[in-house]
Amino acid sequence: MRTSIATVSLSGSLTEKLTAASRAGFHGVEIFENDLLASPLTPEDIRARCADLGLSIDLYQPMRDIEAVPPQEFARNLRRARHKFELTRRLGADTVLVCSSVSPLAEDDDALAAAQLSRLADLAQDFGVKIAYEALAWGRHVNTYDHAWRIVEAADHPALGTCLDSFHILARGSDPKDLEGIADIPGEKIFFLQLADAPLMAMDVLQWSRHYRCFPGQGGLDVTGLLRHVIAAGYRGPLSLEIFNDVFRQAEAGPTALDAHRSLLALQEAAGLAALPAPVVPTGTAFVELVTTDAEPASTLLGALGFARTARHRSKPVDLWQQGEARVLVNTGPAALPRALGFARAGGTPMDGTCLAAIGLESPDPAGAARRAESLLAPVLPRRRAPEDAPLEAVAAPDGTELFFVATDATGATDATDATDNADPADAADRPRLPSWTADFRPVEHTEAAGHSYRVDHLALTQPWHQFDEAALFHRSVLGLDGRESVDLADPYGLFRSRAVSNTDGSVRIALGVGPAPTDDVSRTQHIALATDDVVAAARAFRAAGGRLLPIPANYYDDLAARYEFTDGELETYRELGILYDRDAHGEFRHCYTETLGRVFFELVQRDGGYQGYGAQNAPVRLAAQHTVR
Repeated sequence: MRTSIATVSLSGSLTEKLTAASRAGFHGVEIFENDLLASPLTPEDIRARCADLGLSIDLYQPMRDIEAVPPQEFARNLRRARHKFELTRRLGADTVLVCSSVSPLAEDDDALAAAQLSRLADLAQDFGVKIAYEALAWGRHVNTYDHAWRIVEAADHPALGTCLDSFHILARGSDPKDLEGIADIPGEKIFFLQLADAPLMAMDVLQWSRHYRCFPGQGGLDVTGLLRHVIAAGYRGPLSLEIFNDVFRQAEAGPTALDAHRSLLALQEAAGLAALPAPVVPTGTAFVELVTTDAEPASTLLGALGFARTARHRSKPVDLWQQGEARVLVNTGPAALPRALGFARAGGTPMDGTCLAAIGLESPDPAGAARRAESLLAPVLPRRRAPEDAPLEAVAAPDGTELFFVATDATGATDATDATDNADPADAADRPRLPSWTADFRPVEHTEAAGHSYRVDHLALTQPWHQFDEAALFHRSVLGLDGRESVDLADPYGLFRSRAVSNTDGSVRIALGVGPAPTDDVSRTQHIALATDDVVAAARAFRAAGGRLLPIPANYYDDLAARYEFTDGELETYRELGILYDRDAHGEFRHCYTETLGRVFFELVQRDGGYQGYGAQNAPVRLAAQHTVR
């Protein structure tokens, strides 16, 4: 279906908004009145600009406080409307949005409202314009879609129809059965459809609407269900986004528009209106890639964790470190640094140090995963590679992290030391098949990693402050991961928001976070959680190898003693090593942290009995401890 976006949903000047909408792939726009009033362009200039960009102007909005008012007031409204209808004609649009009145002058009189809207439609028709009447959720007398429709139906004018807005309908807590009334509206009388999601919040609906709307799939409203009802009624107009959101209006227009269009593609798929390449859910984490200007600190940290440097890329300055099922690439190539440290999207300042730049996701169908990502507007990344290198598919996540789709190794082989051109062919049948990406690495002399075997439990990526919702939608729609509700965590300087996404069996877990202020973009941290069967032994081995664990205040352990019972000496061990503890209905969780290297730190975790969480209860203590160290 055709897609559209209201200019109020984007930041910048009207010209910047139109350009962003066009580049993101929208077919049309709604021109918001304030954007037009602030623009130096004439209506004719705007019309020409949209035509040059391939955009239609689908709606001019809004007109307010029009109907059910005393005669003298309505006469003034008609005078105002005449100017707006002429303006709409000059823009080349054919529909004007009229919101239900919030004026204290408005009367609770449906017959009067219908009569005055009919007269307004007569005037609109003279200008070749239609009126789409919308019920605001906070309208003085008309605040539900079915009430607005009854008035439109009573007016019975060909130039008067209704506008359905998902936020105004769903924000009132409509029972799913209440939406069935949409089927009673003839499709041709639904003149326009505006779509918005929102997080579920207990607050005044006007403030909720003006500040917290988000794109479909980013909130908690059943926008998909509503869309199905509207389509079943026979609506065939554009799917248009009208989003009032403080963050979006401060963020760069281009990425926001791209995120907006992605949300509509995913919404159409969910509603059965479009077929996209099927999601290919990742089955594991093949590797994480650290980019650094100096390999020595990273090598020292990995060595203390028990990793061994087992191989080096045949043509790039990239080393492969392994411990059990966990694999870490350390990249010191200068070409990798700008993408990893530039923060082009985040608006931050480049910084030296180590950062997590890429993630290798095991996939049963890497090509299919890449097709899915591309269909949902994920930037496909060009890859500098030698002819003999494995042809890995890669896309960029919203925060710039590169996501590689690599073939799932059916045998579970992980040892790159087997990927040698000098191996005896007679042994080939006996060796497990290797993931293709490991064939790019050549083994180096090393001492086998000793001690505790690790696997990647989860990754935690702190997002740019304006891309938290975009990241959640991206990982769910593009990667097919399931999302949890976001949680707010106490940080010494505000609130830290976090939302986890994972596959069904938990073999891929990513915790997405956003700091309390835009300045956190400059130093937003990432961390790699390594699962072990014995976190106490792993922590002792790490410390014995020269590693430094994050110190945890004694007050935390005093509180822990009050909340839980432990075996003799258990709590003292946790206090000594800086191990934190949590439990849920499924099991127990023990975890500790290394100090931060650049922007990256490691977490050692032990899950027992099916524990489902991430230790969120301990996050405020960890955040405060990290601030203290910094």
